[in-house]
Amino acid sequence: MSSGQSKYKDTVNLPDTPFPMRGDLATREPEILADWERTKLYERIQAARDGAPLYILHDGPPYSNGHIHYGHILNKILKDIVVKSHVMAGFRSPYIPGWDTHGLPIELAVERDLKDKRAGMSPADVRNACRAYAMKYVDIQRTEFKRLGVLGDWERPYLTLDPSYEGAIARALAVFARKGFLYRGKKPVSWCPRDKTALAEAEVEYKDKTSPSVYVRMPLVDRGQLPKALEGRRLAYVIWTTTPWTLPANLAIVAHPAMTYVAVPNPKDPGESLIVAKELAEAFAKAIGGADLTAAVEITPKQMATLDGGRYEHPFLTAAPDGIPADKVWRLWFADYVTADAGTGLVHTAPGHGADDYKTGMAHGLPAYAPLDDSARYTKGVVLARGAAPIDLTGKSTDEANPIIVGHLAATGALLNPTTDKIHHSYQHCWRCKQPIVFRATPQWFIAIDHEQLRTHALEQIDKTTWVPPWGHDRIHAMVANRPDWVLSRQRLWGTPIPAFYCTACNGEHANADTMDHVAAIFEKEGADAWWTRSVTELVPAGTTCGACGAGADKLEREKDIVDVWFESGVSWLAMENRGGQEGQDHEHINLYLEGSDQHRGWFHSSLLAAIGVKGRAPYDEVITHGFVLDAATGTPFSKSEIAAAKAAGKKLDYIEPDSVIKKSGAEMFRLWAASTEFRNDIPYSQTILDGLSEWYRKLRNTARFLLGNLKDFDPNAHTRTLVLQSGLAVDRYVLARLDEVVARARKAYERFELHVVHRLLVEFVTVDLSALYGDVTKDRLYSDALASAQRRAAQVVMYEALRAITTLAAPILSFTCEDIWKYMPRRAGDPDSVHLALFPDVRTDDNAQLLADFEVLLAWREKATKALEPFRATKKKSVDARLVLRPTPAERAILERYATELDDLFIVSAVTIGPDGDGSVEVGEHTGPRCERCWKHYEQLAADPNDVCERCATALAGLKG
Repeated sequence: MSSGQSKYKDTVNLPDTPFPMRGDLATREPEILADWERTKLYERIQAARDGAPLYILHDGPPYSNGHIHYGHILNKILKDIVVKSHVMAGFRSPYIPGWDTHGLPIELAVERDLKDKRAGMSPADVRNACRAYAMKYVDIQRTEFKRLGVLGDWERPYLTLDPSYEGAIARALAVFARKGFLYRGKKPVSWCPRDKTALAEAEVEYKDKTSPSVYVRMPLVDRGQLPKALEGRRLAYVIWTTTPWTLPANLAIVAHPAMTYVAVPNPKDPGESLIVAKELAEAFAKAIGGADLTAAVEITPKQMATLDGGRYEHPFLTAAPDGIPADKVWRLWFADYVTADAGTGLVHTAPGHGADDYKTGMAHGLPAYAPLDDSARYTKGVVLARGAAPIDLTGKSTDEANPIIVGHLAATGALLNPTTDKIHHSYQHCWRCKQPIVFRATPQWFIAIDHEQLRTHALEQIDKTTWVPPWGHDRIHAMVANRPDWVLSRQRLWGTPIPAFYCTACNGEHANADTMDHVAAIFEKEGADAWWTRSVTELVPAGTTCGACGAGADKLEREKDIVDVWFESGVSWLAMENRGGQEGQDHEHINLYLEGSDQHRGWFHSSLLAAIGVKGRAPYDEVITHGFVLDAATGTPFSKSEIAAAKAAGKKLDYIEPDSVIKKSGAEMFRLWAASTEFRNDIPYSQTILDGLSEWYRKLRNTARFLLGNLKDFDPNAHTRTLVLQSGLAVDRYVLARLDEVVARARKAYERFELHVVHRLLVEFVTVDLSALYGDVTKDRLYSDALASAQRRAAQVVMYEALRAITTLAAPILSFTCEDIWKYMPRRAGDPDSVHLALFPDVRTDDNAQLLADFEVLLAWREKATKALEPFRATKKKSVDARLVLRPTPAERAILERYATELDDLFIVSAVTIGPDGDGSVEVGEHTGPRCERCWKHYEQLAADPNDVCERCATALAGLKG
């Protein structure tokens, strides 16, 4: 440092702020959270927005059975950003978190913990243990969600185990019963043998499975009127199945009424022909090895129709199962659902093991026969009896039965292809235990999806709802259009019971809506435990009798099944409406559901159907889905089950437990990550991605610190935008114009839930407009001008407006950091003490088009000047030692001349001359005039007193003396 510089260094207005350069988020965030809680920030936000327009995001309840994972983090942060952005846009947007606290995973975990104690416990005792388990994780997850900076009514969440909520579930069931939707029937449902309960569609996953592939001949008894070429030949239908275990329940075969079939000579039996669909004959012949298709005889649809109702022989059963009329079984029927995609065009039909099979059975008087117990093991009496030594399957599992049945078919000549044939295909698995499930007919409670046009009304409401992304509409539309009746009952204990009864006098069902409302009133006061602790006569209204036989309440027996947890969470909107007080009224109209893309078949779906049934319309106006969090390197979903499976398989994942990241680096990077991605797609995650975002975070923090440092003597009440228009430079007006653009576009992006656009706008404005341009250009006047000079104040106005705008616009995303910045900012009169009580900047409509267009040219010249200065600076000289001569094209001359007096500041040199027209080049030369020893710029002459500084610095120094 020269003597002159040393002499004046203490007179320069250098930035100064206590705002720390380092965020120290792991330490600072808990302090901010404690302050929010101490000052009741959430409650103050609600009070501040009292009377404002409402915007309700209804929280989908996470399951309370473990610590939160990255999917939870993404979901809760996105919701928090949406709520905070609406609050700062002027809405009142209360956020009531919720939890799904019933269901099988909790019950199974408790049973594992209880071990042998479980057998001696009452239902109420088991439920108490389940409740304690659920609430343990509600408390854990609540703490973890709050740590993310999510604001909400955390001390009063909605819980599916709350008495008021359980009452709402019972009341919703009463509505369905009153309107005739609720019925009990024996139909095939997805069944988990390990959990011993029915599953909803949302609880079924599809994974690959290897299964036996068998072609089975079933000889005709009734031959109909087939082509003459087949006279004298024995005939057999051929079915194909990958579930040989269902063959004991075969009661029919189904063909397509419009298909052409062929009779192909059996290569293993010269006197027999095998009937298959003509389109599938070639694949069939290849599978069984060597059937002569040239000798095949075609059977037209008209000829096939003569076989309608004709009998055939079962491959290993000689008599109809007990209770099924012998004259009904083992006949051929026709249906349109048969396809030529695979198999033989002849569908093995077991009404107890398939949806289409069940429909055929209903049409032809066949029961839903499914000889399996709750563990998917054969019940007594299933014997392979035809043509070989009898084999009793009693007690065998379906997996154990498959090879036994295939071996028996081979031994008796019923199997046409090798016993070793396998197929690798997609198959239903339980979402909890991840094991294959079965389709099995059991008595269940159902909601009739086509009663009173429930399906039609649901599809109409889907069309009226806004789906983001738009493909969500088609996805849920197809699911609702093709779904079966809703399987409502579950064979478990931990949940809300279906408030129905059975009459022991006549075996009839008592599913009366008035009785259900009576039960609901009890639940609202005592909780659903009352179902097991009260007597039946206390659970029903006085004078209740069986509607079928008139027996009294003493003959009624309570239902043991609980309601599907998807129905429970599906009526959360009703539970919130019934909650009472202002927040209950808030949820009478819900604007938004926001969950993962798997909820089209889950919560979005169940909520829609429940709301249509209860109040005739969808519970939401708009539905937004986000993708899954994926390991950036392998694409593996970061879910509990996938992580466990990957670890078990020895697969390397870039996975770190979220709490470890937070303890080390804070939660702010998670918030930035969630907002920076296009969350409607699957979202990659890695530490490398977080590290990249931390670079931007440091840039934002350092820029905020620079701005705060230069606002140390600034009063936003005394100096406003008017000063910029009166005394500011063009670059001041330009940056304000750019700021106005950012504000308008960011607010629009928030409205459209395009958080990544908000992020990108902030990054560009901070790094390009503020840091690379404005901070560079204004340092000279900020440091060297007199403190109260108009141009210095104008720069401060711009910096204050920019800092205030980016702090409020970024606050929904970077909630901790922006709160910290706000604490150190100069305040306008009436400003709140928290940024989260503030409003976004207003959108301005000033016409800045000419200014913005001019600066597009000026900044291009600035870039050329910077490049031209590189050789000059390489000689150890500074840019302020330079004088530039610009040689513009005629088209750009007028713009440069318009701002001629400001170009030296814009280019950060000591002088700029606009030379004669030229090729758009920049000439760099050394300024030979004396240098000011305070600001270092060169001038043609310096001040008289002191004589080693410029006139501007002399004025500033005089002000300091005075």
